[in-house]
Amino acid sequence: MYSTMNPWAQQPPPPGTQGQYGYQQREHKAPPAYHSVQVRQSFNAPPLHYVPVVQQPFPPPPPPTMAPVQAAPPRKKIDWPQPVRNYVSRSFEPKALLDDVSRPDMEAKLKQTITDATDNNTLDTLDWDNLPLPQQMIRQERAQTWQQESVDLRMGGLGLINSKKRKSQELGDEDSNATPPWRTNNRIEDRITYDPSQCAFQDDSHKNTSKFQKNLEKRQKRFDTGYKSYKKSPSPEPTAGPVVGTYEVLEKKYFRLTSAPIPSQVRPEHVLRKTLELLKKKWRSENNYSYICDQFKSMRQDLTVQRIRNEFTVTVYEIHARIALEKADLGEYNQCQTQLRALYAQNLGGNPVEFKAYRILYFIHTSNRTALNDVLADLTTAEKEEKAIKHALGVRSALALGNYHRFFRLYLETPNMGAYLMDMFVVRERLAALANICRSYKPDVSIRFIAEELGFESDHQAGQFIVDYNGQDLLEEKGTELRFLAGKGFALFEAARNNAFRKVDIKGQI
Repeated sequence: MYSTMNPWAQQPPPPGTQGQYGYQQREHKAPPAYHSVQVRQSFNAPPLHYVPVVQQPFPPPPPPTMAPVQAAPPRKKIDWPQPVRNYVSRSFEPKALLDDVSRPDMEAKLKQTITDATDNNTLDTLDWDNLPLPQQMIRQERAQTWQQESVDLRMGGLGLINSKKRKSQELGDEDSNATPPWRTNNRIEDRITYDPSQCAFQDDSHKNTSKFQKNLEKRQKRFDTGYKSYKKSPSPEPTAGPVVGTYEVLEKKYFRLTSAPIPSQVRPEHVLRKTLELLKKKWRSENNYSYICDQFKSMRQDLTVQRIRNEFTVTVYEIHARIALEKADLGEYNQCQTQLRALYAQNLGGNPVEFKAYRILYFIHTSNRTALNDVLADLTTAEKEEKAIKHALGVRSALALGNYHRFFRLYLETPNMGAYLMDMFVVRERLAALANICRSYKPDVSIRFIAEELGFESDHQAGQFIVDYNGQDLLEEKGTELRFLAGKGFALFEAARNNAFRKVDIKGQI
């Protein structure tokens, strides 16, 4: 039986669901578990809305206040005292000027001295009459600098100067007695059991030393029983600045220094000048090269230990170099030439053009093309027009082109003492030219032609040159003249040429 009531009609609430006071409670809805999103109507991005911000103008900066400019106080005129004026006059006297101190350096030092006295208000209290002149101050400062360099060099050689690099020994200064972790209980001595009776000879000081050090100490003890160890004598203390000699004897034998020079055994400059004049007279009269070379080396040593570098030093080295060339002593010549190159760089006078020409000829002799190119690159346009250098460049050009005819003409016209240098390589060039003649002239040529082309003084000298190289069978008399069988001598002189052009190795080569 069906009920006629509407099942969806509102039913009264069940009992117990009404409020305390009989009021009917309002129905509460739970919040949704999502966020509502507005549905997009198109694919365009929604317009962004900005709130316009109106920028307020900055207030104008206040006008700068200009500080009152104080006028510089007028420079007070200094009334130089008379002792200062006398000091300046004495500084510029010709007898007070020094060769090794230039005038600009002296003027700068004088200005600095007067300025310092003015700033310290000691113009009137300073003893200007006994104050060293500015050139003397400069020489003293140089001496102190040289002394410091000498001390640093000696201390550096002894290993007493601290190195900037931190050595491995310095890394463990904080705890030098601590044992590294990899050495703990890991030494072979700790892992081997010794008999106490066998270890009685061991010293306790050997426990922390290596086996190699132990052996050294044992060996030292063994040798100390019969022999006394040699101890080096302490090195002499460095002298305060350059040595100033007091030796008055003109002649002194050369000996190689093994310690610091003694002033009483060194000749000063005025004595050395007298020695040079004496040696020049003895060289002209006696011509004893062994004695002269020994004396010149002794002079050079005295100049070096006193650090004398002036026109007199250049003269000594130039004269010794010329004498060494005359006696074909290339070792001493090279030492002089090396020092002269450094002295010429200081503009101390002398004859730099002459010795540059010698230098070019020397490098031609030693076949040192690299050094020769360096010398040619350093030549100026004016130097290339000098007679000696122009001649040396002509010699180089003739040899480079194989023009032996021009080479021997230049050999006979060598200026100064360049012929002594050319004598050292003219023999090999004659052999090369003679090999070319044997290849070009057949069957024979006149011995007179050989003498003229190869720069011989006579026919006899040319014939003797051929005989010295086993060419006596190549000389033949035809009528009244001597002929050279050039067509048969190529093999002989080509072999001699190759042997002569071997590498030149000379003691003291620069």
